[in-house]
Amino acid sequence: MSRVVHSYCRQCLAVCGLIVTVEGDEIVSVRGDPDHPVTHGYTCAKGRAMGAMHHAPDRLDEPMVRRGDELVPVSWDELLDDLAAGLARVAEESGPDAVGTYFGSLSGWDPAGRATSETFHRALQSKSRYTSTTTDCPAKPLVAQAVLGHAAITPLPDLDACALLLLIGTNPVVSHGHTWALPDPVVALRAARERGEVWVVDPRATETARLASRHLACRAGTDHALLGHLLRELLIDGCDTGYLDAYANGVDGLRAAVEEFDAPTTAAATGLTVSDLADLVAAVRRAGRVAVVTGTGATMGANANLLEWFAAALIVVTGSLDQPGGMWCNPGLLARLDETGIDARKSKPAQPGPPSRPELPRRFGQYPCVAMADEIEGGHLRALVSLAGNPVVAFADAGRVAAAFGKLQILAVADVRHNATVELATHVLPCNGPFERADVTSGVELYQPIAAGQFVPAVVPPVAARRPLWWIIGQLGRRLGHRVLPGSLDVDDPAVDDATVLDALVGGDRVDALRAAPPSGTTAPIPRYGWLLVRADRPRFDLAPAELVGELGRVQAPAPLVLIPRRQGRHLNSWFPPAGLRQDSPVLLIHPADAVDAGLTDGNRARVTSAAGSLVATLTVDDTVARGHVSMPHGFDPTVGVLISSTDRVDPLTGMVQQSGVPVDLQALTLND
Repeated sequence: MSRVVHSYCRQCLAVCGLIVTVEGDEIVSVRGDPDHPVTHGYTCAKGRAMGAMHHAPDRLDEPMVRRGDELVPVSWDELLDDLAAGLARVAEESGPDAVGTYFGSLSGWDPAGRATSETFHRALQSKSRYTSTTTDCPAKPLVAQAVLGHAAITPLPDLDACALLLLIGTNPVVSHGHTWALPDPVVALRAARERGEVWVVDPRATETARLASRHLACRAGTDHALLGHLLRELLIDGCDTGYLDAYANGVDGLRAAVEEFDAPTTAAATGLTVSDLADLVAAVRRAGRVAVVTGTGATMGANANLLEWFAAALIVVTGSLDQPGGMWCNPGLLARLDETGIDARKSKPAQPGPPSRPELPRRFGQYPCVAMADEIEGGHLRALVSLAGNPVVAFADAGRVAAAFGKLQILAVADVRHNATVELATHVLPCNGPFERADVTSGVELYQPIAAGQFVPAVVPPVAARRPLWWIIGQLGRRLGHRVLPGSLDVDDPAVDDATVLDALVGGDRVDALRAAPPSGTTAPIPRYGWLLVRADRPRFDLAPAELVGELGRVQAPAPLVLIPRRQGRHLNSWFPPAGLRQDSPVLLIHPADAVDAGLTDGNRARVTSAAGSLVATLTVDDTVARGHVSMPHGFDPTVGVLISSTDRVDPLTGMVQQSGVPVDLQALTLND
């Protein structure tokens, strides 16, 4: 007999509501939940594939320890005893910093596992904490802290009322947002266009650009110049002077910084026309308030810090932040930041980088991931616990990273499915998948388009020897003498389960309220606006921080032919769909004129070469890509990471590796190559 369970997707920030149909312990279908208060029945191909992912043949089932060249199944006690002894030995011999932790993107959708793992890392007293944030968007927290007052401030577009939505280097029709959530994006963008204007700035005519009021094919890495021009013109005519007087410092410094971006200079830099620029300025003046969203196509570029600075400045200059029709910050149904506030005094300044790369600062309690291979090669990092990520595929300089990971004395990988990082592991820790655990939306609620929350039970019980990540880390911590579960919970207590851990983490009364709510989730009448601006502990916005002004002196001009990334509908970075489902392909998109210049035609194989390395790709000639650009997605084998240098073009403020706008050359291959 079949049964139906309400759940939600753990693929992206949209966390779409799901209806999961189960027969016995088999998930037979996954569809959108029409009663979900945010997503209203929508889900994408990746969400609908979660049942197949749950039953994928590459699921990790048994704890394994490497014996020689093989991973051998062992009991949990044997693995945890061996791992704890090894970590203790490394810390004793080389100090606590020799033991590191990597938090992959998908760990953010496991609030109990992520929180317990963060507590575990703090107990190690190690500086060697790495997260996926430094691989795609470290400019965002950097600028949020420097300009807006705190790294945790994440402005969201007011999609219900904004007259102008400006999307830069982001393709939410496919990605559903990066540091914002856009469920049912086609419907949402059409509604925004009918009510006002939607402008897309991207060197490719993306799926999102096709829905826009206007698409500007700005040259990769020059988006900052476009926003600099906007700011220059608005500071002459169009800024909200009352808002600036009330909330902002540094207006004159910003005015001086953007003075260079006159129309002819900006047009020459961006590849746009002076008319394009004038039209965008006029659109902003018409709208008054604007919503500006940037994505990885821009934040992984060479001038990401400038772009984010100017984007933040634009929403302040137009009086759009924390105002209807502009941008708002979701206080969270569970977090209630409108009551607790965002304490800017807790934002710590940058600290020295790791021993092998001291020039790359440690910010927000993490080293840049680009330094990890150097730390291993230098003998500073000898043990790594990798959580819900695939860094061997995701990191720059992929071949070097794989070789470095192979030299680790301990590589403990906690994950759901087999991947390239598991291949190199010394200890494999099989985790419960999303449908095998109870969850609550506490980790992602601040990015939602409304204040909403949902508690979901496990859809099916875990099979084989899979365990919750909180239990794995709790047991490992206990063996090292650390209590890492919240409150007074004991990891050996059989009464402790997902729900009790979530209760202790989030607050039992708040989780209980979600349990009592409809199974599809609930919303709350929490004010969207006003709470951020009126709090007495919020500093004035700083529109011209010295460290960002200094970035203007090291702008990198684009090369004649550059590589840009792209998102795909059935492929999520290094998280592959299971075999048997329709697959995306890693073809290289190229403009027809660039193909002619390189002597290539559709379907040809070509060698793509950068300063870091080369790979062979199959070409698709496609006029949606602007001339001077080729586009290839991340996460495939061969991974595009072989083209990304871990030493050249690394941002000194964030340790961000340039992955968009990377200079490349193409060489046609013969059948014998």
